[in-house]
Parts: sequence; structure tokens; C-alpha cells
Amino acid sequence: MSEKIRVLVIEPGKNPEEREIDNTLEALQEIVGGYIECVTMATDLVVICNEEGRLMDLPFNCEICDVLFVGTILMAGVKRDEFADLPASLDDMKRMFPGLWMEDMQDNMQQSLDQMAG
Repeated sequence: MSEKIRVLVIEPGKNPEEREIDNTLEALQEIVGGYIECVTMATDLVVICNEEGRLMDLPFNCEICDVLFVGTILMAGVKRDEFADLPASLDDMKRMFPGLWMEDMQDNMQQSLDQMAG
């Protein structure tokens, strides 16, 4: 297991932030604020969230691949059965998941408002 891994931390209402964190259960739990749950996005990518986030009434964060997430989440790579560095660069992650960045969300909302206005 790697001692440190490169992840993308996504807090509600904020832009994602790339961080290098300890590859330990304790570090992951500290970031999400409780027990972790992993949601597989691809063979080499997972979203790690708070398993009890909805029960704790954590604030809405984002939607990724039709899955709604609450509270602080992080995206990490996976190699075999262990967490690893993100499988893509920050620029590639932004291209793959553009809706996670606030400026893109604001642009999308403005486009929707413009379309509704006619």
C-alpha cells in the first residue's frame, strides 16, 4: 500500500481540490466525517463518501453518474483492492466531470435560465 495517495476532495459548495493524503482508513474517515462508503465509478476510480451522510442530514454536494452525494466526498484511484492515486490528471478530471467545478455549474445554470427566458 502506498503511504500517500493523490485524491480529489470535493466539499459542498466549493471547487474540488487535489490533495495528497495518508492512505489510511483514519485519514479517509477524517475527510468524509465518519464511516466510509465506496461507490465505484470505473475500474480504476471510486468516490469515497460518508456511509451515514444522509442519516446525518449532511448538505447536498453533487451528482456524479446519476448518484447523489452529500457531505464532503473524495475521488481516488483503485489498483487491485487498494486505494491509489487518481488515475487521471486534474485537467483530465475536470474534462471528465465538468459539473463539479463551480464556474461550470454557474455557466450551466445561466444557460438554463437563458433558455427558459426564451
